[in-house]
Amino acid sequence: MTNTKADDFADASVVALTAALDGRKVSALELADAAIARIEARDDAINALVVRDFDRARVAAKAADAALARGERRPLLGIPMTVKEAHWLAGTPTTWGMEMWKDWKAPVDAVGIQRVKAAGAVILGKTNVPPMLADWQSDNPVYGRTNNPWNLARTAGGSSGGSAAALAAGYVPLEFGSDIGGSIRIPAAFCGVYGHKPSYGIVPLRGHTPPGVDGYNVVLAVVGPMARTAADLELALDAMAGPDDLEMTGYSLTIPPARHSRLEDFRVLVIDSHPMAPLDEEIRAALDGLAGRLEDLGVAVDRDSDLLPDPAEAHAVYGAILNTAMMRGAPGARSPSAHEWMDLQDAQLAIRRQWAQLFRAYDVVLAPTHGSVAFSHNDSPDMGARKLLINNELSPYFDQLAWPGMATLAHLPATAAPIGLNRAGMPIGIQIMGPYLEDRTTIAFAGLLEREFGGFRKPPGY
Repeated sequence: MTNTKADDFADASVVALTAALDGRKVSALELADAAIARIEARDDAINALVVRDFDRARVAAKAADAALARGERRPLLGIPMTVKEAHWLAGTPTTWGMEMWKDWKAPVDAVGIQRVKAAGAVILGKTNVPPMLADWQSDNPVYGRTNNPWNLARTAGGSSGGSAAALAAGYVPLEFGSDIGGSIRIPAAFCGVYGHKPSYGIVPLRGHTPPGVDGYNVVLAVVGPMARTAADLELALDAMAGPDDLEMTGYSLTIPPARHSRLEDFRVLVIDSHPMAPLDEEIRAALDGLAGRLEDLGVAVDRDSDLLPDPAEAHAVYGAILNTAMMRGAPGARSPSAHEWMDLQDAQLAIRRQWAQLFRAYDVVLAPTHGSVAFSHNDSPDMGARKLLINNELSPYFDQLAWPGMATLAHLPATAAPIGLNRAGMPIGIQIMGPYLEDRTTIAFAGLLEREFGGFRKPPGY
């Protein structure tokens, strides 16, 4: 072992850390201890890591060092990470931000947790969420509020807000979130990190559930990785993806390679307006500027297409399906009839087919993740009455579901990537949508943008 301090690697990517561990330049225990020291020094102000599992993490790190000494190599062996509180991590609280479950502890690991552990990851603890994962602010009566490292007066996003904040503040290089209404992509954009909403169904949801619910794949919902580089997303996705045990006897998953390896070979559609949701002009300008830079490099870029499914119609279908999923068990909630539900499924399939047709003409679609950058904390208990100030006009809070809903309804992969800062110094992020099951294409495009134009940058003071 060299004398290199683990702090020298504290901001490194998973790819770089793997090389350092393989080369015995640092140990897994040193990395874990350095991450723990950062959390203890920085998290009082941010409140991202709400369940700390440091003792077991150190045991896991020592086991990883022993495995490395034996010559073992696994994709995440010795890599420190945290996971969203909603994932079952055996022996730790899984409250979903609800006080009635504050004493409930997961009896087993979620499937996704099992897989990142099998890949060698060292899990330090769990990050904060909103109640029932139903807000773009991670604030709940069990753990309190998570603040954005870029500006503590603003939200880190939700529902994977603690996840994004932990990455941006430099605690760990990798996180495990979930997404049904932008819950990976919006926090990633708000905190200036990367996040990947996988194609629906490729990472099992079992164990990403409230207490007492088995949670076999919930309609629209996905779980997936968050990181500070695009390459790390792909490493983590490979460790997580694959059929659950009910299917693996007869099925396997092969995610196709990225369509292209050079930016100039991509055919790109840019969407910067939606009839159901406003968009801040600074985000529109940043997206337009990115499109212009891509054109300067020879990329084929269109700014409209008749192939795009009708956005208002698609949003109506998405909203109806989402409400059914999110209101399960709520007092007084109305469920659609069986016939209404089948009509919604028919409409969803028609829209999915339209997207498939579009992706014969384009490789990726670039769009905002949310109509604003991270906004100031809003403590109003009536979320339906909340407003966002966008372009000096008030807009209903949940109208912004329109942006993430495009990919969610159609089961598409979507990679969130940072593209710059606004005048106030807050991160601007976009989502890169691609064809169903072609997750490597959106991640690869994010990586090419990162290489050409830059990616994650540290918040001031971190």
